[in-house]
Amino acid sequence: MSTGAGPDASAAGPDVVTLTLNPTVDLCWEVDRLEYTGKNRARVRSVAAGGGGINVARHIARFGARATAVHTAGGEVGLRLTRLLDEEGMHHVAVGIAEDTREALVLFETVSRRSCHVVPPGPQLREGEGERCLEALGRFLGGRPYVVASGSLPGGLPDDYYAAVARLVREAGARLVLDTSGPALRAGLAEGVFLFRCNRTEAESLAGRPVDSFDDARALNGHLLATGAAEIAVTTLGALGAVCSTGKGHTELHAPPLPGEPLSDAGAGDSMVAALTAELAGGADPVGACTLGVATAAAAMLTPSTESFDVRVARSLRGQVRAVSRG
Repeated sequence: MSTGAGPDASAAGPDVVTLTLNPTVDLCWEVDRLEYTGKNRARVRSVAAGGGGINVARHIARFGARATAVHTAGGEVGLRLTRLLDEEGMHHVAVGIAEDTREALVLFETVSRRSCHVVPPGPQLREGEGERCLEALGRFLGGRPYVVASGSLPGGLPDDYYAAVARLVREAGARLVLDTSGPALRAGLAEGVFLFRCNRTEAESLAGRPVDSFDDARALNGHLLATGAAEIAVTTLGALGAVCSTGKGHTELHAPPLPGEPLSDAGAGDSMVAALTAELAGGADPVGACTLGVATAAAAMLTPSTESFDVRVARSLRGQVRAVSRG
């Protein structure tokens, strides 16, 4: 395990720990027009460390809170991931694994202004590597009010791994924000978390039926709150916005009109989770925090791939998010 650059994680003030078990090195290339015969001459647009929790930690810092990113790193790609985070100045903790960290590719076509995000499954974690990740996370929980577990589980970890994370976080007196999918999401919710965010695809998997409207999202959130799966449930509905539900009721958050052309939704979820967690860590109420989250997700759609959104645009859009309380 190695600790990377950035501000001292023991410094006073609000702090968030993020966990990324299946990070990436995100390569973004751009071409004028994608041709299916012959060679495509591409330009490197960006190379950055990525993966759910790493992206969340990066964006949390942009909102003025501090974050420590705990992540796996393996092989030559893992070394590159760690170096990129050091160069960025992010405080992070790398847990070494045997297999290579994955690389993901975003191909952006400038003529159509469309992008394609290609993501491989990632490494297989070996016996003991998942336990080392829990140990590393546990070392940073003291006094940190929020933990964000975000992204997919790599192979080799059990479906209930995030349930173990939830127990560890609860025992430390912290609050877990969970953003994942599939069996890992269902197992984490079975254990119970402070807040979960899911998109429409994940919501439909949980509900077993289409989730196309605010009413559908409100019904799902209400069921999960009633069963103790979460204290706060946030279901996003793409261009419609999101529903934020707490024990006090449900609030529809209607997405603001975009001030430009949408280029990609690849980074919208991580950006939303970062904004709402930073707000919660600063003492905001859940609905207010989620309002900034919806605005930030909209701002993120104005950038290709997972590139960072404009914080000024996110804050300006916040006032255009229409909140409707449904009791």
